[in-house]
Amino acid sequence: MDTRPTLLVIAHGSRDPRHAATVSALCARVRALRPGLRVEVGYLDFNAPRVPRVLERLSAEGVRDVVALPLLLTRAFHAKSDIPAVLREAAARLPLLTIRQAEVLGPSSLLTAALERRLAEAGLRPGDRRSTGVVLASAGSSDPEAGAVLAEIAREWWHTAGWCAVRPAFASASLPRTADAVRALRAEGVRRVAVAPYVIAPGFLPDRIAAGAREARADLLAPVLGPAPELARLLVRRYDGAVLAPARGDLTALSA
Repeated sequence: MDTRPTLLVIAHGSRDPRHAATVSALCARVRALRPGLRVEVGYLDFNAPRVPRVLERLSAEGVRDVVALPLLLTRAFHAKSDIPAVLREAAARLPLLTIRQAEVLGPSSLLTAALERRLAEAGLRPGDRRSTGVVLASAGSSDPEAGAVLAEIAREWWHTAGWCAVRPAFASASLPRTADAVRALRAEGVRRVAVAPYVIAPGFLPDRIAAGAREARADLLAPVLGPAPELARLLVRRYDGAVLAPARGDLTALSA
């Protein structure tokens, strides 16, 4: 019997059916990377099954150790508040179940590798980097930490990857919007502008990013990250970090 902790991927959820389909495809890649590892999905909203129901089922089936991994790119409200609250409430009701919350996915070099994969799929050639400015477009958050992290990712990607420029943009909560960031790069004389959505799955806000790119006539619009191989490897990396962390004393187990 496999004694490894079960991986519970926690997704936000969406009314858009493409969201759940993308999460399922990503989890299938994770299972392929780690044969035998039990991988479950729970949603915070809109989709079923919800996180508490998944944990109840796992406990009833005799599972005793779960790593809960937020499918989030930055540490914002959901990672800091919503998810810990849901997990603590479940742990209080399920005293035989130990629940550990893994780190969010970003920042990571694997995410920038996935972004570059998507840009290449959209038609960007390796020789175009020096003349291309990239708009790194996220869903947006009212949490200032999330915005600061995205700005730092943009700066680091610009310094290390050889782009003409990399600018953050947001679909909600913060400014600039995608279209404004594209226009700003044009005004600075950037010859080619590409929009790279820093989002995992399709939905309302990613569609807003795409609309902004089309409105400002960006030269390239990359697909969302989706089930990129790099993203699946990153989930495995965060899972491993959570499994090993208790021995280092830097992860709090959420138990009654």
